[in-house]
Order: sequence, then C-alpha cells, then structure tokens
Amino acid sequence: MNSENFTLSEKIVSSSYIRQGCQARRSHEQLIRHLLEQGKCPEEGWSESTIELFLNELAVMDSNNFLGNCGVGEREGRVASSLVARRHYRLIHGIGRSGDIAAIQPKAAGSSLLNKLTNSVVLDILKLSGVRSAASCFVVPMATGMSLTLCFLTLRHRRPKARYIIWPRIDQKSCFKAMITAGFEPVVVENVLEGDELRTDLEAVERKICELGADNILCVHSTTSCFAPRVPDRLEELATICAKHSIPHIVNNAYGVQSSKCMHLIQQGARVGRIDTFVQSLDKNFMVPVGGAIIAGFDESFIQEISKMYPGRASASPSLDVLITLLTLGTSGYKKLLSERKEIYSFLAEELKSLASAHGERLLHTPHNPISLAMSLDRLQNESDKAVTQLGSMLFTRQVSGARVIPLGKEQTISGHTFRGFMSHSETYPCPYLNAASAVGITREDVTLCIKRLDKCLKTLRKEGNAAKSSSPVIHTADLKLDCKSSLAESKNALFYIDY
Repeated sequence: MNSENFTLSEKIVSSSYIRQGCQARRSHEQLIRHLLEQGKCPEEGWSESTIELFLNELAVMDSNNFLGNCGVGEREGRVASSLVARRHYRLIHGIGRSGDIAAIQPKAAGSSLLNKLTNSVVLDILKLSGVRSAASCFVVPMATGMSLTLCFLTLRHRRPKARYIIWPRIDQKSCFKAMITAGFEPVVVENVLEGDELRTDLEAVERKICELGADNILCVHSTTSCFAPRVPDRLEELATICAKHSIPHIVNNAYGVQSSKCMHLIQQGARVGRIDTFVQSLDKNFMVPVGGAIIAGFDESFIQEISKMYPGRASASPSLDVLITLLTLGTSGYKKLLSERKEIYSFLAEELKSLASAHGERLLHTPHNPISLAMSLDRLQNESDKAVTQLGSMLFTRQVSGARVIPLGKEQTISGHTFRGFMSHSETYPCPYLNAASAVGITREDVTLCIKRLDKCLKTLRKEGNAAKSSSPVIHTADLKLDCKSSLAESKNALFYIDY
C-alpha cells in the first residue's frame, strides 16, 4: 500500500479509519527506513509483523516473484514445494554470484539487499560485543570448521611457500581437520599446566617459528572459546609474536561472541599485535540453526579477498536466520541474553562447587575460562575404572545434554596424527573430570535440573561401587596357602589386607 492506494481506499472506507491504518503502516516503514539508513541492529526488537512485512517487501524485488517474469535460464528460482517457498519467505536465489559471495545479483535485488544488511547488522553486533575496531565481516553458509578452511586457502595465495600452521592444542576435531582439508600440516603445540588451567606455551610457539622458518608458516591458528580446564589462548602475546615475525594470525572464536572476555582478548590482540581474521559460529552465539559462521577482521580488503575465494553462489538461509533473530532481539535483547548468561555462569559454578564437595570432588580452578567449567572425578575414578565413562552415558540417557565426561588416557587418531589424552587438551592431565558450560540461552532451570540429575547419577555409581566391594570376599593373609595354585586362583577377585 502506497500513498496513492491509501487515497483511493478513502473512497471505499471512511477516511479517518484509512488515515489511522496509514499511520500504523508508516510506523512499520519508519523502522525499516532506520535500518536502511543506519545499517545497524535496532535498539529495541521488532514485532513479527514488521519483520514479515520487511521480508515480503524484499521478496517481491527478486525476479522469481515478478508477476510477469518469463525465466528461460537454468537457475530461475523455481521451487516445487510451496511449503519450501514459504519456509524461505520466497527468497530463493541465495546470495552472491559465481565469483564472489558478496556480489550483487541482477536477478535478486531483494536477496542482495538482505545479504548486505545482514553483514552490516552482524558487524554492529561484533562491535557492540567488544571488538570495536573490527572493519568488516560477512556471513558464510558454512559452520566454523569449513569457514576456517576458507581463510587458510585464501592465505595460501599470499604465502605460496608455506606448509605449516602453528596450532596451540585444543581437542576439537573440526578445527584440526580444517587445517588438513586446506592442505597444510598442523604443528601441534602442547599446552602448559598452570594450577588447574591449561595455557598457551608461548616459548614453544617461538621455538617452532625459529625451527621451521617464518616463510614456511602459513599462520598461527589460536583459540578463544574452549572447554575447561583449557582456557583461551594468550592472544595478546601471540599477536605480538605474529607481528614480530610477519606471520598471519587466524583466531577460532567459535562461541566467543557471547563472552566479553573473549571479545576483549581479540580487540587487545589486534591493538598490540596482529590478528588477521576471527571466525565465529552463528548457532552457538545467536541461537539459530547450525550451518553458518561469521568471518570478520580488521583489514577490509583481506575480508573481501576471503569472500571472493568462496566458489559459487551460496545459501541465504543462515543470513536470513540471523537477521530475523537480531531484528527480533534488538541490541537491548541481545545484551540482556549476554548478561543473563554471565549471571548463570556464576550460579552454575556455585552449584557445581557445592555438588563436588558433597561427593568428595572439587571444582577445578579455571578463572580464565569465562564459559566452561570442570569438576574433578578423582574419587569416582578410584571407586571404579569404568565409573567415569559410565557417568557420561548415564547423563545422556537422562537427557542431560552438553555435559562432557573426560576419562584419563584416551587416544584418538585424526588424519594420521595421534592425540594422547584426547578430549583433555593435554597428554598428561592429572585427573578425569566433567565439563558443563554456561552458554547463551541457558536458564537457571537448566542448571538446577542438571545438578539434580548429576547428583543422582553420582550417588547411584557410588552405591554400585560400594556394593561391588562388599560382595568381594576378604581373605586374611594368615589363611592363604601360598604354595597352592588353586587358592591363588580363587583369590583373584578378592580384596586383600595384611593380618599382622
């Protein structure tokens, strides 16, 4: 409805009513105008009716929705199912062109506008979350691992002699495979144990650079968000080392946007040294379906270079999902979620500490990890070798998702590289443990229910362990006939104590 149509409507319905409807329409349009003018996330979230109006306006700008369109090409935005069309708000053409994911599509002005606005709104959120000097970003329809691969492949053209990527160890498969898929050899730098925390071994990083030669190193691949007791890498120091040796620096910031501490580390690293790009997941930070990531950095030309490296067009679904979400929340809504997450982190820490104490365990001291916590399982391990792994399966079957139980001594081979102590980020971490995280969207009810079920599982395992011990026969050494083979065989599963 434009002004001319509203005027015509006054001939059919009372003009006072039409003017009221026109004013209501203008209130929606004013919000849309502010978005187009500023390219920033609105302070207050939009209603669903405003968002749907905006998306429908974008959709009618794409050629597949033109009333008189006659398509004779191989890609004309044809969709067989009306359900699929509605799911995508009839924005069918995707984003980008064959040579650049950020390019404008002549057939799809609406989808192109969606893409540009999403990147602009997301950049605003990254700045709001703490990386204020970020210069550019774009949403890519791949999860974090493949997005990192895209960054590595782009750097290959800048550093054709490079073979290695220096990588402070984090036991997460996708970031390791991202380097392998890009055709590079990861140089794994083991972490150092400081108290309970696993931290970056800066001296080992320097040694590897000197040993391999800076020209042979594609980049340093560091990490912010991670499972305790590993903590975010020392980004400021790594950024300084990278600047000193003129080596690119790629940061895996998978779920770090929700943490002011992780974002501050990136901001400070870029200020004092070198960080080329930082990559983050859409689903983990913005509560949207899996399948998208944000590639961001401080040099707009390099970010554009990465976007041009993406082959072909791309799905608009991740861009559409995150734009709808951020328009719904507004900056005030997103900041509220981040604040609630931080509060629940403290609540989770208190509850885990109390539970650990009740079961003879302890909450590991990992103050540098702002999202993940870890509770020791030493006593549980002492009671039974299988109890630790059994706890993990018990939690899963009781619908406690996300908790990770880490036994000692596990080995995992990934693309020919064997990790000892896999999942613990260390070859020799001193104790088994359980992880829990306070991620964006978590509620106090989630924590309370998790603690209740975890407590019940630990009590059950302890009871089973005690029952197993009491059922074993106790044999006094005075009663043993050491020259009799049968008596030794019978005592195989017995518990022994010395009878003085």
